[in-house]
Amino acid sequence: DANPTDITVSAFYMDTNLVSYSQWQTVYSWATSHGYDFDYAGSAKAADHPVLTVDWFDVVKWCNARSQQAGLTPVYYTDAGLTQVYTNGEVTVYAYWATNGFRLPTEAEWEKAARGGLSGQRFPWGNTISESQANYYANTSGYSYDLGPYNGYNTNFNKGRFPYTSPVGFFAPNGYGLNDMAGNVLEWCWDWYGTPYGQPTTNNPTGPAAPGTDNARVLRGGVWNSNASTARCAYRYVLNPFSTPNDYGFRCVRGL
Repeated sequence: DANPTDITVSAFYMDTNLVSYSQWQTVYSWATSHGYDFDYAGSAKAADHPVLTVDWFDVVKWCNARSQQAGLTPVYYTDAGLTQVYTNGEVTVYAYWATNGFRLPTEAEWEKAARGGLSGQRFPWGNTISESQANYYANTSGYSYDLGPYNGYNTNFNKGRFPYTSPVGFFAPNGYGLNDMAGNVLEWCWDWYGTPYGQPTTNNPTGPAAPGTDNARVLRGGVWNSNASTARCAYRYVLNPFSTPNDYGFRCVRGL
């Protein structure tokens, strides 16, 4: 869990929705015809569901391609001098924080956005959760704040083939107008995992400078196949950046 701490996060723009498979494919098609190479093509249950089975490196490259397609300066580079735009391979990545291109949120930015202007609440809307508010795996006997009303997969989406994701934007937004900040799929963030939360400075922290023993990047947000505890705003999940599960996606942010 992200223990309570005081962090300053400057203003930024965030995608209202998770990146859908349709949106992924549009940029992916542009990117592969403009010198980009991806290790994974991505997948999804449907075009309007979140893109899945993409690793952290491909997501970062996709952010750069989206920036260039939109005429913006890319954020990610393969050299510390920020001269070589990251387009290929799975290598050390450097971020140009001052530019206005699309990028992954830091986990501090993600949590600030997820809370939607509320403070001290478990979820983006308050202290309890139900299947009418998010796509998660309910366990009403295990968590007093889980109101179900049914146990197991969300009954709106537990039909057909796996994965039981939901269309992006299906649920009501939080106070900042953002959808799916709890449940559906976990979301890749920029940061290497480290403790304490909020490094190397509490002013716009970007996480540890190098990977720890876990060699893991942070994900946030809860997921369709896990319990209410993982959908809390404070929940931190970590994963090797080379991983490509069918329950992790992402959304982009931009600096002002």
